[in-house]
Amino acid sequence: MKLTPAFMPESSPHTFHIPVMGLGYTIDTPVKVAHFGISSVISIIEDELVERMREFHSRNAGEPYTEIPLKEIDHRAQRITAYLDLVQRIVKRNTETLRAEPFTEGSDIEKYFLLLADQHPLHKKFLAMKAMPEGDERQQAQQELRASVRSGAIDVNIMAKIDRTVHAKDGTPLPVEYAEGMAAFRGFASSALDSSIVISAGYNPRIYSYIATFPDFFPDAEGVIRKKVVLKVSDLRSATIQGKILAKKGIWVSEFRIESGLNCGGHAFATDGVLMGPILQEFKERRTEVLEELFALCSRTLKEGGHHPLPSNATFRVAVQGGIGTTVEDRFLREHYGVDGTGWGSPFLLVPEATNVDEKTLQQITKAKKEDYYMSWASPLGIPFHNFRPSTSEAQRKARIAKNRPGSACYKKFLSTNTEFTEIPICTASRQYQNLKLKQLEEENLDPLTYAVQAARITEKDCLCEGLGASVLLKGNMTPAHKLEAVAICPGPNLAYFSKIVPLKTMVDHIYGRISLLNENDRAHMFINEMRLYVDYLKREFEQMKHDVTDKQRRYIETFKTNMLNGIRYYEELAPVLHQQAVTQLQRFRKDLERHAAEVKAMLLPEPVLVEQVRSIRSIRPSDQWV
Repeated sequence: MKLTPAFMPESSPHTFHIPVMGLGYTIDTPVKVAHFGISSVISIIEDELVERMREFHSRNAGEPYTEIPLKEIDHRAQRITAYLDLVQRIVKRNTETLRAEPFTEGSDIEKYFLLLADQHPLHKKFLAMKAMPEGDERQQAQQELRASVRSGAIDVNIMAKIDRTVHAKDGTPLPVEYAEGMAAFRGFASSALDSSIVISAGYNPRIYSYIATFPDFFPDAEGVIRKKVVLKVSDLRSATIQGKILAKKGIWVSEFRIESGLNCGGHAFATDGVLMGPILQEFKERRTEVLEELFALCSRTLKEGGHHPLPSNATFRVAVQGGIGTTVEDRFLREHYGVDGTGWGSPFLLVPEATNVDEKTLQQITKAKKEDYYMSWASPLGIPFHNFRPSTSEAQRKARIAKNRPGSACYKKFLSTNTEFTEIPICTASRQYQNLKLKQLEEENLDPLTYAVQAARITEKDCLCEGLGASVLLKGNMTPAHKLEAVAICPGPNLAYFSKIVPLKTMVDHIYGRISLLNENDRAHMFINEMRLYVDYLKREFEQMKHDVTDKQRRYIETFKTNMLNGIRYYEELAPVLHQQAVTQLQRFRKDLERHAAEVKAMLLPEPVLVEQVRSIRSIRPSDQWV
């Protein structure tokens, strides 16, 4: 059966969305922008912050607030449900208020239509209405415009990796449904939202199985799925595998959200050198094939389970995010690869109307240099993490080391995964872990230089549970818990090319090409910027093993290099299409490709070592030693 993309979930009138950023930077973004038709994503993993925000917005909205205390065994899910329901009520009221406003200059209803892309039919219809004389025809046009107003989606995000088993006060493990990821998912599933849950950071078997226990994730009698699943993926293989796993449970993936492996904010999940362009090309070429396969599999499962069927023309969206910086790049992604939408994240950190950045940090990022944005190992999850050198969180981490008190007090424990020294997992950013690990290191009697390097790896871990939520509390004049006011912020490196604090409309105007907000930093194309990050990543991996390399490490490096060079060849063929009318940009693009290809080819590993030598080398994945 040949499927067509005729059935699509009702979506925002905009071609972009605002992805999740940190724990607090977009935690209430729907309250700020959803009534303008802009979709955004909330992080719900930190229920203590969620509860603080529910109190804050309840009081601002004039609604009663009753605390959901920690002693409630299901407090995590209950807090999340209550907050999401509150956000939905506020967005609904904001949208109704906007829809009822008169069409006067500066009103929110006029702003709604002026924000839309120039070519959007409603934007054109609005301008035509403004040109009409007063009378019945103008009134009719206004009524039609009011009826067309749609709020943006209130989507939520959970990281599948954050699913720690929760223990009672006596140390007894609670049932699996109270694990962090499971409870967060249940909080969304129990809410009144008709929106999507964005699942990131890979496959979690128990959460994927849990989805199928909630009726809202299955089609109703009209084929409508109230609560949808969006998977954040790195490539088509990952999308297909996870899509099949869910389809076998009768769960339809409504969107695959492709994110650059390295040219993004927050945690970075590097591919083995496979670049964004080739990934998108494969999605473009095989989208229909994957759609038909998933449709057949999901339909069979639904039928066998006695559920309502999917509509015969069901499809999924494909969106892309990570490092997009110009309207030309945005348009190329949508038109050449046929993606349905794009994500613009880090630039919105400079839009106080949309995100939550405290004043001090906001001023820091306006003055930041390229080198202030860097890849770190600050995350206790052991995953590369984009960091910001001038942040107060980094200053606090270094000050603690200088006082010979490295590590953080660990109150929230969301990233507690290490059982090297304890039966119950602890966090590698905690003072407890770092003290134990440093004592262990001292017993190895290493030379001073080696000790310093190893100690730096231990103490680089930072508390993200507190740091990524502090900014929204400071901006809202709330005192962070335990007075931990140091702010961690994790923009993608693309933010280096934006420096102005701007209103919402100005940023949207940049996205749609009505103005440009790029600063004076010399910015290459997003594909080149991502390639640069991968070359740097490969160099760090290479340096760790170039003298002593196992067969496994050799295969990893050679696969990485092959994928990089294949990607460069792909871009060489794409270059004329990418820069059809800009000769200067085409020339620069090709020179960048040549330079990066030479760098990759120059990384040559030594000849294979003897088997007995291999056995003496500690076998690790290369990135485990990346500082």
